[in-house]
Amino acid sequence: MLLRVRLAGRRPKPAADGTIGLSWLIAQWPEGEDEPVNYWISNLPAGIPARDLVRIAKLRWRIEHDYRELKTALGLDHFEGRSFTGWHRHVTLVTAARLFLTEQRRSPKALARA
Repeated sequence: MLLRVRLAGRRPKPAADGTIGLSWLIAQWPEGEDEPVNYWISNLPAGIPARDLVRIAKLRWRIEHDYRELKTALGLDHFEGRSFTGWHRHVTLVTAARLFLTEQRRSPKALARA
């Protein structure tokens, strides 16, 4: 379900003319359910196709999944140094490891093994 709504609460920032702009309310409401199971709010333009709006809203799950993998499997949260240089090197190596794993998953040999 997609609706254009005006946000209330948290003091939404009005436009230059004093009006509060419209935002998208995206609700995932499966058939047979009494109420929606997920909600998203978006400030994307009114002309965006519904399919793109839903796809972008659901990208958050992918981002959270990738961040959890960076922390747990690749050790992003294990840095205990005190310098920016050390932190930067750590993050760079974790990012390189993530790239390597992603490329391994995408390779034709990996697909053939699955």
